[in-house]
Amino acid sequence: MADPSGSAIAASLLLQSSDDATTLLAPMKESANARPGEAAASDGPADPGPAAAREAHEEPPRSAHEMALGQLRRLLAAWQLHEPGARRGEDPEALHQLRVTARRIDATLGLFKRQLPRSLLQARKTTKGVLRTLGAARDLDVQLIELAQYCESLSDAERSAAEPLRQRLQSERERARARMIRGLDSEATRRWLETLRAAGEESGEHGDEPALAVLPERVRRRFRKLRKSVGKLRNKSSMEEYHQVRRRAKQLRYAIECGADLFGKPGDETLRALRRLQDRLGAHQDAHMAQSRLTLLAADPRNGLPPATLFLMGRLAEQHAQLTSQARATLSRSWRKVRGRRWRALRARLQQLSDSVLAPPAAAPPPAALSALQLESTAPAGEPQARPLKH
Repeated sequence: MADPSGSAIAASLLLQSSDDATTLLAPMKESANARPGEAAASDGPADPGPAAAREAHEEPPRSAHEMALGQLRRLLAAWQLHEPGARRGEDPEALHQLRVTARRIDATLGLFKRQLPRSLLQARKTTKGVLRTLGAARDLDVQLIELAQYCESLSDAERSAAEPLRQRLQSERERARARMIRGLDSEATRRWLETLRAAGEESGEHGDEPALAVLPERVRRRFRKLRKSVGKLRNKSSMEEYHQVRRRAKQLRYAIECGADLFGKPGDETLRALRRLQDRLGAHQDAHMAQSRLTLLAADPRNGLPPATLFLMGRLAEQHAQLTSQARATLSRSWRKVRGRRWRALRARLQQLSDSVLAPPAAAPPPAALSALQLESTAPAGEPQARPLKH
């Protein structure tokens, strides 16, 4: 009979000691004050950033294959760390971090798709399903947190009017969490985790390709994609277009974090600017989703909500609409901070790394020159030096 708690497979995924896992997972924390819902949910230590992560790594991996497998091992340790808390549902931050871990796994598989075994690439389909399951439960966590924050400034009567809405969202959260638990216990998810765990025992088709030859170009490519998506935004752009920008920003961020040891200060500064951009985009998406959920719920004739609750929902939806507009208005400023001097400094560093791979090795002296040097070093002082023969 399958272990419903997932403890059996969790034990098999312990690839490092708990102390090592905690050290390696520090740079993978999302910004603690990124978004309204996430800020309230997070009471852990502040994100130390890639600079602190470099202290835990003595030497970056030489090949892209090694870098990818090392990243996956750390992410599996993160999964094991956060899955029990996400299952319990007592702290929304645990589910948030589990979802972040799944996102990073997907990003790593995409970033190094040419350096990883085919079995891992096939596992990406399951990764997408896991993300959808976690995301549905996480979105309701965020909306409940935001509702609680909104109610803090209300009168007692208004809080009473908000209670039916809270109960409705709580009921939807319980159903979403039940689906999430079934997904985590499913055979597909267990096979997915086992495939990731076993990846370290396989070899990629291009296992010797240097990380310095792969990662800089992948970072540049992801920046170009982000720049193209931002360039398409207009005042009336759809939510999907803004979400596309957010996805591109995350992909660029995860790629830079993979090479934090190599990129140094330019990478750190670009990451800080990217986090601020993601904060704006995240607030924009959360507000839009909350507004859409409230609108659909209010329009449902079977919702059974009292008039006072519907009136309060209208006010709350209006506030979400204002937050969406504010996020759009500040987005261009956040993007300028990414693409400005920070990106130019990182781009120069990326070029340095690429040039170091392409630079030809120092040429060895020809045999004739070696013979001359050897004769010069052995000839007695004062005697005429032997000359190499000309060919």
